[in-house]
Amino acid sequence: MANHKTKTIEPVSGTIVPRYAGPSTFCRLPEIRDVDTCDIAILGVPFDAGTSYRPGARFGPGAIRQASRHLRYNFHPNYQTEPFKSLQVADAGDVACNPYNISEAIEQIEKTATEIHQQCESLICLGGDHTIAFPLLRAMNQRLNGPVALVHFDAHLDTWDTYFGAPYTHGTPFRRASEEGLFMENSSMHVGIRGPLYSSEDLKNDEELGFKTIHCDELEKFGPDHVADRIRKRVGDCPLYLSIDIDVLDPAHAPGTGTPEIAGLTTRELVNIMRGLAGLNLVGGDVVEVSPSYDHAELTSLAAATVVFEMINLIVCRPS
Repeated sequence: MANHKTKTIEPVSGTIVPRYAGPSTFCRLPEIRDVDTCDIAILGVPFDAGTSYRPGARFGPGAIRQASRHLRYNFHPNYQTEPFKSLQVADAGDVACNPYNISEAIEQIEKTATEIHQQCESLICLGGDHTIAFPLLRAMNQRLNGPVALVHFDAHLDTWDTYFGAPYTHGTPFRRASEEGLFMENSSMHVGIRGPLYSSEDLKNDEELGFKTIHCDELEKFGPDHVADRIRKRVGDCPLYLSIDIDVLDPAHAPGTGTPEIAGLTTRELVNIMRGLAGLNLVGGDVVEVSPSYDHAELTSLAAATVVFEMINLIVCRPS
């Protein structure tokens, strides 16, 4: 954990200002412009031009911030942490993405993330569709001067080559990342994959990129502790990047997403797997594909906000 010369600016307290009031930042955190130093920045990426089915993830960052008001964030009993006292966390606002030009939007996302990395060690991003993971991995590689272990929670592989001839979509980010060597082939994996595929070759082609895969059937058979143990063994002490598509959850738990697949994880299973990763060297991540127009009672956005809060605590718990 960082040692600050200045006092950490904490979020607005829910015991002083009711949680439905106050700032509209994530967990009512200070804005990044209002802090002297920053350990973790929360950045919105309202982009969904790479979506292949139901659009609307451009509204995800706002919905996740709104749902984060539900959280009691002072103390996390599972980690025994007071995350916002331990590290300075701030909301960095949203990337101004071109909604009509995917290539330009990718450049804008990479540029903004790189600039934030210059003043802040870790970055957690609120999507947005999964296209955004590609420029975010580019920015992370620049900060670390090398690749990361990528653990990707998703119903889908997202390693297809193109959609309708388009190379940059929410189904292709990790194929492009592989081509640029942005993740460690021997330390990366997919978690939560399920459902039919476009081709019998999809799994073979994916494995050639270096991924190991934990299917939902394996989770069902052996449980969250087994999954967390497999991830820990695969990642080791490598710098870890978590990319979490909210559709890894079953639609009963996350209906507000663009490409839902039945028979997915429960929120309890996802959270328990994440808690089993405490002590790994988490350097950053993203939570994507929240499409609030398809949500009900904030189920999806609250799940996403909780996952982001779990990430923050995992960063607090990482080795010094």
